[in-house]
Amino acid sequence: MHPRQLLERYAAGERNFSGLLLVGVDLSDAYLSGADFSRSQLIGANLANALLSTVNFSEADLAGANLAGANLFSAFLSGANLNHAVLQAANLMEADLSGASLIEADLSDAVLHLTCLAEANLTQAKLVGARLCGAKLWKANLCGADLRGADLCDANLCEANLRGANLEATDTSEVALTGAILPQGDVHE
Repeated sequence: MHPRQLLERYAAGERNFSGLLLVGVDLSDAYLSGADFSRSQLIGANLANALLSTVNFSEADLAGANLAGANLFSAFLSGANLNHAVLQAANLMEADLSGASLIEADLSDAVLHLTCLAEANLTQAKLVGARLCGAKLWKANLCGADLRGADLCDANLCEANLRGANLEATDTSEVALTGAILPQGDVHE
């Protein structure tokens, strides 16, 4: 589907775009709040600065997509593939990324307050300066993740894997770490 056609259908009131093939599509700065892109292929798509609050990207393939500065407030991304995606300064507050794959994704300066990242794979992800207050990272894989300067206050990292993660200058006040594997490989009691 051509981006213009998608935007016209959205403007006409259509919201169901599930299962579509939209590889490499340019939807930067688009307004698509509340749309359903579940199980869609958006590999390498440009969604920079798009307004995507409450959008359903569950089980969508967004590998290598550009979502820098996008507003994904309360969006559904459970089980989504976001490997190598750029989410710099994106607003993911209260979003559901449970079980999502974010291997080597760039979430620098992203807002992830109260975001659910339970069982998400954030191996080698860049989270420099990310704001994760109250985030649920239960059983998340953060092996080798770069969390320098991130704010993890009140986050739940129980049973998370932080082996090799960089936590330099990271705010870990009131973080739940029961059963978590710490950067040096020790298990937190």
